[in-house]
Amino acid sequence: MKIAVGNDHRGFEAKQQIKGIITQLGHEVIDVGSNDSNPVDYPDAAYLAAMAVSKKEADRAILACGTGIGMSIAANKVKGIRAALCNDELSARVSRNHNDANVLCISGDLIGEVLLRKIVEVWLETEFDGGRHQRRITKIAAIEEGKDPREIKNKKGK
Repeated sequence: MKIAVGNDHRGFEAKQQIKGIITQLGHEVIDVGSNDSNPVDYPDAAYLAAMAVSKKEADRAILACGTGIGMSIAANKVKGIRAALCNDELSARVSRNHNDANVLCISGDLIGEVLLRKIVEVWLETEFDGGRHQRRITKIAAIEEGKDPREIKNKKGK
């Protein structure tokens, strides 16, 4: 997989670790983040990484900032993006299994190296379950189009 990786100044150290994990797992890194810890605006990196996924230049993206919240908010403004802020292995797994998250947002300040590695590994290795979860992803896409998700019918017409 091609993984776009972005960060702001507070996510720089986390990004460096994330890039190593991605490479160790045999994936390709597309670095769209800052190259040092000098202050930068997180929406810039979030936009570049999310657009890479939206345009199918990257399969997924991982973003790091101080808390991961800003990156998550910014990335989710891009059409087709389902960015999930994950601070543990369970949320990383469920974000992929149930929500088909295509962008992982992570805190550069709040989690240590060991947990960061576990979250990234689980998120990259977990597939989308589909099934009943696909209906919900379809409803999220409907919201992006300005539609009422309650009007989306499931396969049984209900």
